[in-house]
Amino acid sequence: MALRFTQSLLKDMKVTPETVEEVDDFWSWHANIYYLNNRKHILFVNDLSRICIIIDGIRKGQLALLQEKFLETLEAYLKYEDISTTLIEKYLNSGTDLCISKTNSRSVLGTMNEITIFNSDNFDNNLDRLEWLNRLIHKPIKHDYPIEFFKKRLEQLN
Repeated sequence: MALRFTQSLLKDMKVTPETVEEVDDFWSWHANIYYLNNRKHILFVNDLSRICIIIDGIRKGQLALLQEKFLETLEAYLKYEDISTTLIEKYLNSGTDLCISKTNSRSVLGTMNEITIFNSDNFDNNLDRLEWLNRLIHKPIKHDYPIEFFKKRLEQLN
């Protein structure tokens, strides 16, 4: 699994990016810092499906914690969306090796900007926020919902 950090996130995490071989877009995630109510959040967007995951509570240089929270939040959100545990485990186990790289898609960066524009703090918890954000229609996935696009691709792993 490739995590493609923006320059600001690379600097914040104090990490040097690796050169990554071709990675299937389904296992590639772009990540960036953004601020909501003066609190730092990290936004992850899947390159293929445009599904997004948001985490907070990460300070400078806490790369290991960032990776751990990303995987935990992704798993929790997919369970929240009633995706079978076997499919979730298959996806997470297929991408257990996380490598940090630079961003490589302006299209995904555009989607990230769009998500930060529509994001708000009017939700009781992060999973409700993710559910709402992952039901925004995006042009790169042929005007489909990111979560539905992700589910279809996940079912093809069987």
